[in-house]
Amino acid sequence: LRNMYKLLKPTHIGITYMVEQLREHMSRTGHERIQSLPGDNLSTTFVETLLEIHTKYTDIIRQTFANDSEFISALDKACATIINMKNENRLPSKAPELLAHYCDSLLRKSSKTTTESELEEKLLKTIIIFNYLDDKDYFQRFYQKMLARRLINQQSSSMDAEEFLLTKLKEKCGYEFTGKLTRMFQDTKVSEDLNIKFLDYLKSETKSRVQNQTITALLGLDFYIYVLQANSWPVSQPAEKTFLIPQLLERPMRMFESFYNKQYNGRKLCWMYNLSNADIRMSHLDRPYFVTMNTYQMTILLMFNDHQKLTLNELEEATKLNIKELEKHLSSLIDNKILLSNTTDLTLNSIISINYEFKNKRTKFKISTVTQKETTQDAEISQNAIDDDRKFYLQAIVVRIMKSRKTLKHNLLIDEVITQSKQRFTPSISLIKKCIEILIDKQYLERHSADEYRYIT
Repeated sequence: LRNMYKLLKPTHIGITYMVEQLREHMSRTGHERIQSLPGDNLSTTFVETLLEIHTKYTDIIRQTFANDSEFISALDKACATIINMKNENRLPSKAPELLAHYCDSLLRKSSKTTTESELEEKLLKTIIIFNYLDDKDYFQRFYQKMLARRLINQQSSSMDAEEFLLTKLKEKCGYEFTGKLTRMFQDTKVSEDLNIKFLDYLKSETKSRVQNQTITALLGLDFYIYVLQANSWPVSQPAEKTFLIPQLLERPMRMFESFYNKQYNGRKLCWMYNLSNADIRMSHLDRPYFVTMNTYQMTILLMFNDHQKLTLNELEEATKLNIKELEKHLSSLIDNKILLSNTTDLTLNSIISINYEFKNKRTKFKISTVTQKETTQDAEISQNAIDDDRKFYLQAIVVRIMKSRKTLKHNLLIDEVITQSKQRFTPSISLIKKCIEILIDKQYLERHSADEYRYIT
């Protein structure tokens, strides 16, 4: 191949043929490798296979074709084709989601990557795959959700590594792409300061003069709060509007609200029970267990401090949880053998009791909630949300261009919009036309002639 390249280099037709053949070979080989991947741990095998393919052909091009720019371009096109492959026409490529999961697996505390330098090296390699994504905004959406879980549950293996990847994404796509991610980090740092100030506030309220007084001593329980900006985090308000928090939490929450209102007058707090966790010490067994669970599971379990047995109906009355939500969280406690039910299928008359024979090899563990798989309807809702975001993003770009140019031909406007939006995704011409029509209806633009637009001031 090296000798053939040297012979054909002076002839444009020969090199073009070689480039095209190599591109087709790389695309075909890549598709075959990706389609044959096993289902287990798909995100890791997907990314590592892509990196292996990229490294292999990068070395071939360097050693055989002297890093010829035409062959490098062929590698870029082949990698973009492989990575953005779609199984069905209507569904987006799975690559953004798989890449986000891979990053999450590296950055979570359970990651097997040992040193900081190894972690940063692997994260740097993920940027190679990220560069080829057509739908970078899809990656951002998945990555933001996973980052939120890591930050809220304090599962990040390294904040330096988190910020390292954020910096690399910012270098590739700009501040607008990473703006919300940056504000999420800022919120966690602001929350640290807030918790320190809250402790000082408690000391002043209780007139405590004890040095190094802890929040546990002042409130009777450990209490840590995250205050999140609603427009920066991918979280929704809890559906359970009627939920009754345990009495144990009422005083700490009211005191924090009082403190926060004095700090930031006019701001409104909405408690996100669905995202909160609790560490419970179970001392009624032959040895103590420390269990991490969500707020709803904790509320159910605390009911048994005062009762030996309760029916499902009584639990519903006491917690004011929706029956389906109650069953979901109760089932996880029963599945983990912490609680017992006298019936296999839960009904309103099912009797729930504490399992005094509970045993576990680990004294510290976490209870997961029974999660339901994403339905086709949920996938469509997510898809519609991203489509709406894209429309607003494209409209902003069109307005920005037209405000600068005042008048512009149709084709030139389309080309400019595609160029400016490529950092996030590659829009279809039909979507751009639809956004232009929306802006004309909103009287931001008007048709100056058959193929020209004018910005309305």
